[in-house]
Amino acid sequence: MKNSREIMEILEAYDLTGSYRAAAELAGVDHHTVARYVKLREAGERPAERQHRARPIDEFMDKIEELVAASKGRIRADIVHRRITAMGFTGGDRTTRRAVAEAKSRMRSGHHRVYRPWITEPALWLQWDWGEGPRIGGRRTSLWCAWLAWSRFRVVIPVFDKTLPTIVACLDATLRRIGGVPTYALTDNEKTVTTQHIANIAVRNPQIVEVGRHYGMTIRTCLPADPETKGGSEATVRIAKADLVPTSANLLPQYKTMGQLEAACREFCDSVNDRVHRASCRKPAEALLEEQQRLHPLPKEPFTVAFGTTRRVNWESTISVEGVRYSVPHHLVDTRVWARFHGDELIVTAVREDGPVEVARHDRSAPGHPSVKAEHYPPRENKEADRTPRATTAEEAAFLALGPGAASWLIEAASAGARRLKPKMAEAVALAKLHSVAEVDRALGAAAIAGRFAENDLISILSYQAGLESIEPSRATEQHSLQPGTSAWSSFGITNDKDEY
Repeated sequence: MKNSREIMEILEAYDLTGSYRAAAELAGVDHHTVARYVKLREAGERPAERQHRARPIDEFMDKIEELVAASKGRIRADIVHRRITAMGFTGGDRTTRRAVAEAKSRMRSGHHRVYRPWITEPALWLQWDWGEGPRIGGRRTSLWCAWLAWSRFRVVIPVFDKTLPTIVACLDATLRRIGGVPTYALTDNEKTVTTQHIANIAVRNPQIVEVGRHYGMTIRTCLPADPETKGGSEATVRIAKADLVPTSANLLPQYKTMGQLEAACREFCDSVNDRVHRASCRKPAEALLEEQQRLHPLPKEPFTVAFGTTRRVNWESTISVEGVRYSVPHHLVDTRVWARFHGDELIVTAVREDGPVEVARHDRSAPGHPSVKAEHYPPRENKEADRTPRATTAEEAAFLALGPGAASWLIEAASAGARRLKPKMAEAVALAKLHSVAEVDRALGAAAIAGRFAENDLISILSYQAGLESIEPSRATEQHSLQPGTSAWSSFGITNDKDEY
């Protein structure tokens, strides 16, 4: 089969010479080839179009197209080859694969899905979907990904589960972050939203209907198994997972706590909302300011029915559920929280200015076994380790002025229950007039370490220290070594003859 350039050269050679053989010599082809392309041009046909040659599989093409149509283009070529082989086809499977590919291509060209551009309106549609989040301490997390259609404003919130109370908390936090309520919210057909389908009609979960009424918003779902009906949230999930979930492609470090993941989600949202969107050519954060003028106002109180029962946080920063005390963050003392059980876990929710938020999660416990977590309380001051003597009288001030050794001596002597501390402190001050202050402070520090708090112990230590300073220390030289000699071992193993008798 000649390509278009070669065919044009053959026709130009014929137009120049007017002879099949002469044109064949110029173009370097057979004269029958020249004649075939010239006759095709004179007949008004396209010379470059390849003529179909009869193939052994042509008589089975009707059956192949029937199988492709019955399977809606999903049938495999090896299945088709097995069927037509049983009908008498003797060709190879490669020929069958080509024929099946042609049949599927013709079917798609006549049955492909037509998309109509979606022209969004301000304050009309909000979409949300879920994405698989990173693991924290071996535990799975999920990413709530919401998308406001007109302004393209995105909200990503990490959670541990996808229960209805969590959905309500995420929805309320999203609405408060965008500053209003749109008319519709679109999502998937999960059990928390759609309980079942009857005659292709979605039956809503009555609790999610109550949530929609509370916020003045209609919650709708997309068609089953048709994610293209909510492509905006699907794209938000894909982008969020690419930027937040650690993979070998982005080399992100693993998250150690949920707080780290929440901070990363906040940074991600700030980044994408402050970047010019490719479709709208505007920053979503700037477009949101315009869309907020048309959003419905938010209710003052969030929908708290799904969060469980209310509990009052006592002065110990704990709540009581079924006779068991559970701790909550200490800044919630004397406030109201909501507690509910999800499986074997107790989930505590608090309502803040920016909406409901999960503040604590405990494993279910039994009466008599309170569940208290250290991270819910501020670091406790170690008063025993931070003892610092403070003088209240002139005598105490004079003693402590000797130095840190004096303070250590007082702390250790008081802990050991030593007697007559004040006379001993006065004695130390008096000794500081005979000896230097540094020597007395050094002696007091040594006494504190050795636990010597009896009478005259301080004088003994001072005398010992003074004696050490007056003795010239021994030093090794070229003629003298500090290593003990071995002369005592020279007679080892030698017996005296007198000892035998």
